[in-house]
Formats: sequence, C-alpha cells, structure tokens
Amino acid sequence: MRKSMPWLVVAAILVILVIGVFSSYNGFVNAEENVNQSYSQIQNQLQRRMDLIPNLVNTVKGYALHEKAVIDDISKARAQLAGAKTPADQAAANDQLNTALSRLMVVVENYPDLKANQNYTQLMDELAGTENRLAVARQDYNSAVATYNKKVKRMPGAIIANLFGFHEKEYFKAETSANEAPKVDFGNSSGQ
Repeated sequence: MRKSMPWLVVAAILVILVIGVFSSYNGFVNAEENVNQSYSQIQNQLQRRMDLIPNLVNTVKGYALHEKAVIDDISKARAQLAGAKTPADQAAANDQLNTALSRLMVVVENYPDLKANQNYTQLMDELAGTENRLAVARQDYNSAVATYNKKVKRMPGAIIANLFGFHEKEYFKAETSANEAPKVDFGNSSGQ
C-alpha cells in the first residue's frame, strides 16, 4: 500500500494541474470573446452612424450648395472609416469624421431654415443618440480589453496565455488631435 501512495499523490497533483490549465484556458477564451463582442458593438454603432451621415449630408446639400468642401471632407472621412480594419485605424478615421462633422455644424449655423427643417432635426437627434451609444460601446470595449489584458499579463495566466497564443488586445483610443478643437475656416469655401 505504501508503494502506491506516491503515485496517487503525483496523479492527484497532475489532475489538479490539468484542471487548473483547462480552467485558465477557458477564462482566456471567455475574456477574448467579451472583447470581440464589445468590438462588434462599436462596429454596429459606427455602421449606424455611417448610414445616417449620407442622409444628413443630402439634407444639408440642398441648403448649402456652396459648402462643397465640407461635404466632400465628410464623404472622404466616411469612406476612410468604412475601410478601417483595426481599432487604431477606426479611432483615427472616427476622429477625422468627427472633425468634418463639427465643420458641418458650423455651416448649419449659417442656415436658420435648415436648423428648423424636420428631416434635419430628426437626423441630428438620431445621430446624437448614435454618438451616445458609440461612446458607451467604446467604453465597454475598452473595459473588456482591460480585463483581458490583465489576464494575459498576470501570473500564472501569462504562462497559459503564451502557451496557447493569447496576446494583448488593442484599446480603442482617440488620436492626440482629438484634444484640440477643430479649426474651421470657410473664408475660401463660400466664394467670398
């Protein structure tokens, strides 16, 4: 009986280690899926925003035909956002779109009839709601990334992460230019 005792202890330790590895691996899978799910919510809101912008631009076009540069900038920024693949690329393209949209808001100030237009008002309300949902989605994504990255970096999880190929995820960050107010100059765009 005494000869089998060390083997039982070794077997018990191995079983505990295997269960620990499986549990840790499953924790990484769950955390990574939370990151992916949160990222898809950002993409959903960006897509909703992209769908709203052409309607907004078309509504403004009728009032502000001579503000073509602003409308072109929005179209370019929207296309760049549609083509962005990584969180960093999407954040940069999102910042450019935000700048272009803020320039559009300055244009709108010159057209009181436009601000009173029901289509414009409804689109702006929908866009504002989308912007709020987008901010929440980015916050949720970054929280999921923080949780996941902590698991990847902390011991003993770092060992399991390296063994199974789990790597840190990228945060959805604003560009440094987001700290600056956009510069708006319509002196040349209106033909004056």
